Amino acid sequence: MSETRAVPVPEGLEGLRLDAAIARLFGLSRTAAADLVAHGDATLGGRPTVKSDRVTAGDWLEVLLPTAAGWTPPAELAPADGLVVLFQDDDVVVVDKPAGVASHPSPGYDGPTVTGGLAAAGIALSTSGAAERQGVVHRLDVGTSGVMVLARSERAYTHLKDQFRDRTVDKRYRALVQGHPDPFTGTVDAPIDRHPHHAYRFAVVAGGRPSVTHYDTIEATRAATLLDVKLETGRTHQIRVHMAALRHPLVGDLQYGADPTLAARLGLTRQWLHAARLAFTHPGDEKRVTFTSADPDDLAAALAQLQGES
Repeated sequence: MSETRAVPVPEGLEGLRLDAAIARLFGLSRTAAADLVAHGDATLGGRPTVKSDRVTAGDWLEVLLPTAAGWTPPAELAPADGLVVLFQDDDVVVVDKPAGVASHPSPGYDGPTVTGGLAAAGIALSTSGAAERQGVVHRLDVGTSGVMVLARSERAYTHLKDQFRDRTVDKRYRALVQGHPDPFTGTVDAPIDRHPHHAYRFAVVAGGRPSVTHYDTIEATRAATLLDVKLETGRTHQIRVHMAALRHPLVGDLQYGADPTLAARLGLTRQWLHAARLAFTHPGDEKRVTFTSADPDDLAAALAQLQGES
C-alpha cells in the first residue's frame, strides 16, 4: 500500500538537497529518501526530480510513501513558544529551551519540538543523525528547561558528538531537591536502565549503563536544597533518577517520588531542574565557548518562596 503526501517546503529547509529535505520531513533515512526520488515517487512543484535538486521554501513537495513499511506523515514544523536562540553561526545553534518543548519528535508525542521550532524560524540543521533527530547531539527532557546546542554543519555534528562521547563538554544544572543531602557535596556513581516495573521511568539497576553525577550545595532552605550538578555521563532522566535514589527527589518531580503537597504549595507543575550552563569547544575555530541561562520564572518563584519561608 502507498499513500501520497503533499506539503509546502518549510522555510527552515530552504536550500537543502531534495533527499535531505524528504528525510527531514517524513522521518526517513537519507538512503530511503534517495530511493524514493530515484523511483520517480517525488515531485517538486509538479516537476520530476533528482535527489540533488535544491528545495525552495513554499515549493509544493509531493511524495508517494509506502505505508506498509510503517512510514509516517510529516511532523508539523511549528514555532515553539518560548524557545530563544542564544547564538547561531554556520556550525552551531545554541538555544534556551523552555519546559514543555521536546528536543526532537518521538513516537506518540505531538507537541512542540526544538528541531521543529528552529525549522519554522528558518534555521536549518545538519542532516547527520537519525531522521527524527538530525542535528541533535544531546537532549533535554520535555520538562527540563535550559541551554542546548545543536549542529548546523556536518563537521559540527561529528565534532560535538565526539566531545559529548569524550566527556569534554561541561554540562551544569541547577537542581532543587527535597530535604538536605548528606554529604552536601558528593558523587553518585550508579548504573541506570529502564525501570523494571514502570513504563516511562528509569531507575538504578544492576547491569545498567554506567552513570555518574557530581553535585555541590549552593544553598539550603528549611525544606529543600539547591544544588549545582555536573553530569559526567548523559543518561535519560539521570539527575532525576540519581537524586531519587538518594531519597532526595527533585522538588515537583512527582514521577520520581516528590511530595505532591509541596509541589502544589509552590505552584510547580514540573521538576525543579534547569540546564544553566553549557561549555564546549567550537567546531569552527576550536575556541572554548560558554553559554548560560537564568532560572525561568516558575522555578525562580518557587525558590524565592522557600527562601522566604526560611
